[in-house]
Amino acid sequence: MAKIVPFKAVRPTRDKVSLVTSRSYDEYTPAELASQLDYNPFSFLHILNPAYVNLQKIATSTRFKGVQLKYQEFKDEDVFKKEASPVFFLYEIQSKNNSFTGIIAGTSIEDYKNNVIKKHEDTLAYRVELFKDYLHQTGFNTEPVLITYPQNNELQAWIDKRKQKRPLYLFSTPNKDKHILWRIKEEDEIQWIQEQFEKAGNIYIADGHHRSASAEMLYDQDKESGNANLDYFMSFLICETNLKIYEYNRIINDLNGLTKQAFLKALEKDFVVENKQQELWKPKQKYQYGMYLDGDFYALSLKDTNFKSVMEALDAQILYTKVLNPLLGIGDLRNDERIDYIPGSKPITEIKKQVDSGDFEVGFMLYPASINEIKELADNDLIMPPKSTYIEPKFRSGLVIYEI
Repeated sequence: MAKIVPFKAVRPTRDKVSLVTSRSYDEYTPAELASQLDYNPFSFLHILNPAYVNLQKIATSTRFKGVQLKYQEFKDEDVFKKEASPVFFLYEIQSKNNSFTGIIAGTSIEDYKNNVIKKHEDTLAYRVELFKDYLHQTGFNTEPVLITYPQNNELQAWIDKRKQKRPLYLFSTPNKDKHILWRIKEEDEIQWIQEQFEKAGNIYIADGHHRSASAEMLYDQDKESGNANLDYFMSFLICETNLKIYEYNRIINDLNGLTKQAFLKALEKDFVVENKQQELWKPKQKYQYGMYLDGDFYALSLKDTNFKSVMEALDAQILYTKVLNPLLGIGDLRNDERIDYIPGSKPITEIKKQVDSGDFEVGFMLYPASINEIKELADNDLIMPPKSTYIEPKFRSGLVIYEI
């Protein structure tokens, strides 16, 4: 029984929304960032920028205060407006290959604590603490937690019908994605949507484990203040059949002292190894792995697929236990400087490029995890290895803001 609530969102005025919203700050190259900051005075990047500049010279509290001041400046200049009453939003993202639609709402800290909202990824304490301080200092969040819910035909029928009405926003972005936002302010519709999620049972975090953990930490720190906004965190709720789950591929600096021939021989203990030469080969099913080494692509097929648990059978875990740890000496997947990660949304030529550059010795391509694997892990309180999934959609910063 999941509880969701409408909230008094802050959002850009209709005439400026396409100028204000941005991708996540760290997705921009330095040149792209400089261009946006120089030529677009309305970009939300101006608000985020103080949090990232002079990281080594200025205290985090000072940087976060700069974010809050810039946000207030945008509000004072009427770039943003606040809803007069609590609302939900229906939000659609149309890209070249995919279309995603979900509901923007507040989700319950109590549900998070009681495991009604399920998790499948571990968090780093310093990142949770840092983002908690960010929320505390700035007083707002514009990056919702991506949460998935089971298929609901009634809710889907309502979504399809509601999308026929005139939207609040309809705009395109430089990467040719189209963004459409509908405001849900009618009390009967809000109540009906809430009832649908009350019947949904458990819901699952797809992306945003650090953000949700930070919201919980902030609640625990400031709950005595009586601020009801702390009881919830902003989420983008999307049906599990509408997610796009990519793998995270791995690239390694060296072969841990092994020669190419010795490494290939060692792999044959657990895998059928087939040299695909120049074919841009990637896995077509579970228990298959692609590998790029010394100018050639290889197909690795696991010999023994009998496992006792969903964790043991997870492709990312198998690669770690069979290859990365015993053969290549990778211990800590989060902090070992010899390993890096490339999301599966990028072409495998990116792995080839990184290895051919000489910065990395070998690359591995995985088959994406399924939503059922993610849910089974979460239901059993198990944690995926770091960087196991890259999940879309990604939300635009500055589109909808939850004030704390």
